[in-house]
Formats: sequence, structure tokens, C-alpha cells
Amino acid sequence: MFRVRAAGPAPEIDHEDRSVSESRAKRAERGIRAAALGGPSLLARAVRSVAGIVVLIIGIGILFALLKANATNSVVSEIHGWGRWLVGPFNGMFSFHAARATIAVNWGIAAVIYLLAGGLIARLISRSQHSSTSHQEGS
Repeated sequence: MFRVRAAGPAPEIDHEDRSVSESRAKRAERGIRAAALGGPSLLARAVRSVAGIVVLIIGIGILFALLKANATNSVVSEIHGWGRWLVGPFNGMFSFHAARATIAVNWGIAAVIYLLAGGLIARLISRSQHSSTSHQEGS
């Protein structure tokens, strides 16, 4: 009826009245399941990485324009071509007398939008994957 346990400190209890070792076991099981599924945040990290690369390309393009990089250089030409393609929808938003200022502002707005959109999409993916694993654990 009663279990006798060795003298010592009482087991730690988490906020759901489970022993801490039981909670650790649940977390470990969840981690193994998440690893088997490719990690709950793998897709979110990929989205953040792609958004970061896009912002980096746009930022380097802005830097090349502001520093008057040689447009005939193959690296400068490629980066500027990729940047032009990425910021296509944002071209012509603002127009200034200086072409470099126009590029800096329009491309800068595009970079900020890509960064915010990438972060938002990654957060939504993380939440949806987290809630789906939570629902699976409850079953």
C-alpha cells in the first residue's frame, strides 16, 4: 500500500505535478520525435536563411551602387542583376534626382519587406509545427 523510499530530498515537481525526471523523459521523447520529423524548426530556419540571403544580396547591391562599384566587373554585375530581379516589384516606388539615392531607398524598402515577411512566415511555420506536435502528444 505504501512505498518506502530511501531518505533524501523529495523529488522535484514541475508545474504539472509530474516529477522532473518524468518531464525530462517527455521532453527527450519529443526531441527524438522532432528529430525524426526533421526538427520542428527546420523549415522555419530554412525560410529565415533564404530571407537572410535575399536581404544580403540586396544589401550588397545597395552598397555597390552607393560606392559606385565598376558595373563591368562580373561580380558587381551578377549581384546587381540578382538584386534588380529581387526588387522588381519595388522599383519606381520613389524617385529622386540622384539615381543612387533612388536605388538605396527602393532597394532598402524591399530588403526590409523581405526580412519582415521571412520572419513572419518562419514564425507561423514554427507555431503551426509546434501546435501540431502538441496535439499529437495529447493523443
